[in-house]
Amino acid sequence: MFPRRGAGVGDGTGTAAGAVQQELVAVLDRLGVGVFALDGDERIVWANTASLALLSRSAAEVVGRRLGALLHPDAGQIPSPRAAGAGPEATDVAPEGRTWLARGDGSRLPVRWFPLPVESGAGNGARLVAFDTDAYAPGTGDPGRDTDRHGPRPRPAGSPPARRALSERDRLALLADTTAQLVYNIDVDASLRRVVELLLPRLADWAVIDLITETDEVDRSLVVHAHPDGLTVREDLQGPMPPVPASSPMPLSMALRGVASTLAGPRTYDAPPDSAVAVEQRKLFTATGIETAAIAPVKGPSEVLGAITLGRTADHEPFTPADLDLLEDIGRRMGIALENARHYQRQRRIAATMQRYLLPQLPRLTGVEMTARYLPAPDASHVGGDWYDAFPLPDGDTALVVGDVVGHDLEAAAGMAQLRNMLRAYTWAEDGPPHRTVERLDQAMGHITDVSMATLILARLTADPAGGRALSWTNAGHPPPLLLDPTGATRFLGEGRAILLGAAADHARSDAHIRLPPGSTLLFYTDGLIESRRQPLDVGLRRLREHAAALNHRQLDDFVDQLLEHSRPADNDDVALLALRIPPTA
Repeated sequence: MFPRRGAGVGDGTGTAAGAVQQELVAVLDRLGVGVFALDGDERIVWANTASLALLSRSAAEVVGRRLGALLHPDAGQIPSPRAAGAGPEATDVAPEGRTWLARGDGSRLPVRWFPLPVESGAGNGARLVAFDTDAYAPGTGDPGRDTDRHGPRPRPAGSPPARRALSERDRLALLADTTAQLVYNIDVDASLRRVVELLLPRLADWAVIDLITETDEVDRSLVVHAHPDGLTVREDLQGPMPPVPASSPMPLSMALRGVASTLAGPRTYDAPPDSAVAVEQRKLFTATGIETAAIAPVKGPSEVLGAITLGRTADHEPFTPADLDLLEDIGRRMGIALENARHYQRQRRIAATMQRYLLPQLPRLTGVEMTARYLPAPDASHVGGDWYDAFPLPDGDTALVVGDVVGHDLEAAAGMAQLRNMLRAYTWAEDGPPHRTVERLDQAMGHITDVSMATLILARLTADPAGGRALSWTNAGHPPPLLLDPTGATRFLGEGRAILLGAAADHARSDAHIRLPPGSTLLFYTDGLIESRRQPLDVGLRRLREHAAALNHRQLDDFVDQLLEHSRPADNDDVALLALRIPPTA
């Protein structure tokens, strides 16, 4: 998590998450309190400049040691920062306390220390512990304060929200919480709402977020009011905004151009408005009763994405220039996260569009029903290389394919296109058994495509003179096809299986053969239908078999749609599915 600045590990650069972490490190290193970053074993992996100065130690004397090793011999142990958040859903923080740390010369340094809260779902990075010199060492007085807790507390019903200048610790905690909410989330709306929940009512009565869309239009995306009963989204104040004026000196216009952060109030808009944006701001102040506002840009690494406004009513102290510094820090974090989210959404749209154009029209076969589906992943990072294919062969047989290029995003989708076209060409030209075609594909794949590994099934469907159809196939590391007979009995076709493409090009492969009787249904699919982070593969296969057996009486299109609805895990990646049915004889 923390880059090397004389003390630390990794650098995290080159990604939006890395940029957020670099910015966070810069803030931590400027603090006047000591800060340690601890790994999962409570080992110090980074220490800021203030911590080294307080301890009169070098980075080499601190980094790599366990936190407990820095305690003075007369001090008690510091409870683990994870202690109060041990459960998987815990969001509380461990109690703050007082102890003695050992300076480089062995003398006692009395400190007040406190872990900084990081939400449990924010990833597996380092945890932060901050400390400062303290007049109360253990055993020297005020012992009851050793058990104080910090962090937000529930307010009694009907009590007004507190508005006060944040301490250094509170500011750092807020930035850490904001980063945790943003950096791992590509859902823009959810991210913005979570950030607003951190800011209200801690800092303001109102929060307003204006975003610049990818078509350079401005949208008032979120307006939230904090009151004694909680938070209310004011949808009546949200909606499209006028264009941003090119040279207006008014606060919101400057923020939306990324020029400056500004304090504002109703009197800012007493003069005749210079633009339609100023008119909308006057309406906002009138509707909300905001008396003082802090407005800052939401700026990413390469573009301005909007502005954030915090507003206080007359019941509270006005904002000061010091508040703008904090809001600018939050705006930068929001900008990096939003730019990252837009990048993934663009990538997802491109990949999904490419896949839709590449997926084929199914051939019409006499005596065979056939249907297919492709569903993109709900998570943009999982859009990738799943595909199906079906096409006629020179001798009248039909080739059937389902495959999955290893990897995700646009690169996998492009690799899928290369592999699909190669397989089509080889299958048509070879006009031989499936395993021979796949062996040739495997030998050529590493030389003329960008695909490193892939799984697939290539099958050949042949008319059976006795009625029904015959199927021969070879399986390169792919989930087995599922066959349902006319009675609904199910069987996974595990024969003909060999290793995936790209693992060993000289690996021998073989074909398997089966007769598909009238009334049977055959299902090819990719692993997105059966596999997820929350369930093992065998559970997914069992669920697929059970649901398929229960749905086998339905028409083929309905059968496929219902199977996707009931069998596909909710958190999974994209799915390609190809199904065919041999109609029963009259």
